[in-house]
Amino acid sequence: MKNNTTDRTIQHAQWLIPLVAMLFMSVTTFGQHMVGRAPSQVAVGEQFRLTYTVNTDDVNDFRAGNIPEALEVLMGPRTSTQSSFQMINGKTSSSSSVTFTYIVCANKAGNYTIPAARAVAAGKQIHSNVLRIKVSGSASSSQQGRGQRSENHGSAMSNRITGNTLFMKVSANKRRVHEQEPILLTYKVYTLVNLTSLNGKMPDLKSFYTREVPLPQQKSFHVETLNGRPYRTVTWQQYVMFPQTTGRLEIPSLDYEGMVMLENRDVDPFEAFFNGGSGYTEVKKIIKAPGLTITVDPLPARPTNFSGGVGTFSLSASLDKQEVKANDPVTMRIVVSGVGNMKLIKQPAIELPKDFDQYDAKITDKTKLSTNGIEGSMIYDILIVPRHQGNYELKPIEFVYFDTKTGSYKTLRSQPFTLKVAKGSGSSSSTFASEELQQVNKDIRFIKTGEVNPRMLGDTFFASTAYWTILVVLLGIFVTLFVAFRQRAIDQANVVKMRGKRANKVAIRRLRTAAKLLKADKQNEFYDEVLRALWGYVGDKLNIPVAELSRENISQRLGDRQVDGETIKLFIGALDECEFARYAPGDAHGNMNKVYEAAIEAITYIEKGREVKS
Repeated sequence: MKNNTTDRTIQHAQWLIPLVAMLFMSVTTFGQHMVGRAPSQVAVGEQFRLTYTVNTDDVNDFRAGNIPEALEVLMGPRTSTQSSFQMINGKTSSSSSVTFTYIVCANKAGNYTIPAARAVAAGKQIHSNVLRIKVSGSASSSQQGRGQRSENHGSAMSNRITGNTLFMKVSANKRRVHEQEPILLTYKVYTLVNLTSLNGKMPDLKSFYTREVPLPQQKSFHVETLNGRPYRTVTWQQYVMFPQTTGRLEIPSLDYEGMVMLENRDVDPFEAFFNGGSGYTEVKKIIKAPGLTITVDPLPARPTNFSGGVGTFSLSASLDKQEVKANDPVTMRIVVSGVGNMKLIKQPAIELPKDFDQYDAKITDKTKLSTNGIEGSMIYDILIVPRHQGNYELKPIEFVYFDTKTGSYKTLRSQPFTLKVAKGSGSSSSTFASEELQQVNKDIRFIKTGEVNPRMLGDTFFASTAYWTILVVLLGIFVTLFVAFRQRAIDQANVVKMRGKRANKVAIRRLRTAAKLLKADKQNEFYDEVLRALWGYVGDKLNIPVAELSRENISQRLGDRQVDGETIKLFIGALDECEFARYAPGDAHGNMNKVYEAAIEAITYIEKGREVKS
C-alpha cells in the first residue's frame, strides 16, 4: 500500500516538473498574467477552492468575475504571497506571485461559468481565463454525505488534540484574602500544537468586582518545561478581582473555544498545489480552564471614620495660600496615593472653623489597573472661603484604611495648617456665592437711588389721602426691606440651613453633568458623578460630612427626620444600583439609563412631599 502511494507521488511529480517549467517559460515570454483555477466538476454540497494567481507581487485593484449565486462564497478572498530565489551558473534570479483564494460551496446542480477576473499588475491591466464548472448530483444525498464526511473528518482531527497537548492552567496570587483585597487571577495556555485563536471570557460574578488586565493583542509564546515535556506557553488572560462578600467564594471553570491548525495527512500534494491547499486543516477545540475557591475573611470591626480603603496608601495635603483676605477663596489639595481598591475609597473629610465655607471638591482620577490592583492617586481639590479676619489653625486631615500587609487599620494624618486672614475689602455679610446672589436678586427688587429734589407742597397735601398713601407705602417698603435683610443675615449665619437648601440644586447640577457623560458614553465618569450627586445630596441635607456617611447612619438620620421607610429604601437602592451597575456586564448604556432614572427618582421623592425636616 505504501509503495502504491509512493508511485502516485512520483507520477504526480513527473507531471509537475514540466508543468512548472512551462509556467516559468510563459512568465518569461508573456510578462505579467493571471491564472484562475477551480475543479471542472464537483458534487452538490461540496466545498472547493477557487484561486487566481498573478506572477508578480505588484498587484492592485483585484476584482473577481461575477460568481453565480448557485456557487456560494463561504470565505475570501484570502491573499497569500510567494517568493523564490535561485542561482544558476553564479547568476541569481528571483520571482514572486500573489494568490487570491476563495472557499466556494456548490449549492445547485448545473453548468456554471465564472467570467474572467481582472487586476492591475505592474501598472498594466490583466485578465484571467474563464472558468467552467459542472455541478452534479442530488442536493440531499450529496450534502448529507459531504456533511457526514466533514463531521467525521473534523472529529478525527480534533481527537488528535488531547489534554496533554493543549490545556490551560489557572492560578491566583492569593487564595485567602480580606474583603476588598485584590486578587490576581492568571489564565495560562500550554500547547504542543499550532494554536491560532482562543475565545473565552470571565462571566459576571456578583461576589467580585472584576477588571481585566490589558495584555498585548499579539501573543508571544515561550518554551516552558512541564513534567519533562517542552511546551509553548503564554499568559492568555489576567483579571484583578476585588471580593465584595465574605466566605468561600467560587470562581467557576471556563470553556474556551480554540482554533488549531493541524497537518492533514490524507491530502494529495498534487491536488493541494493546484487548488491552493497547504495541506493543513483548521480544527475547533474546546479547552476547559479549571475553577478555583477563594477564602475571604471579613474585615475587623470598622472604625467610625473608616475610608473604605483596603491596600497600602499614603496621604498628603497642602494649601495654595498661607495668607489671604476675608472672602477670598483658598484651595486645599488632598492626595491619596497607593495601591488597592482606589476606586472605592471615600473622600477624606476636612474640619473647618465655623466661619469658613466649603464647596464641592474637584476630583482628579490618576489611577490605572495593574497586576497588584488599582494603583495611582486620587486628587481632591476643595475650595474653602474664610469670612472673617484672624489667624486660624486648620486641623490635620485624617485617612483611615485597612493595611493588607499588617492586617490592621492604619490612620494617616497630614500636618496642621495655619491660615492668616486679613480684613477684606467689604463686610463679610456682603459676599455670597453666585447661586445665593442670584436667588437674592430674584427675591428682592433693587431700589433705584438718585438725588432727591424736595419742593414745597401746598398745605392741602399734609394729612391728605395722597399723604397717607405715600406714608403707608414707604412704611411698607421699609418693613419689607428690614425683614428681607434680617432673614438674609439669619440664613447666611445659619450655615446648616443654607447647606440644606443648596442640596437639591447641587445634586441637580451634578446630574446634568452625568447626563452629558451618559450621552458621551463615558461610563466610569458617569457613575462617579451620579455617586457624588447622591452622597453629596444626602450629606448636605443631613449636614453630615460625606466621609462619615454610611448606609446605616443615612437610614437612621432620615428615619429620625420622619422620612418614611419606602423613601429611605428607594434612596439606598439608588446607591446600590449605581455601585452594582458600574461593574455589571451586558448592556452598558441600558445600565447607565437605569441608574440615572433611579437617582432622579430617589432625590425627587425626598424633595417633593417627603421633605427632610431640618
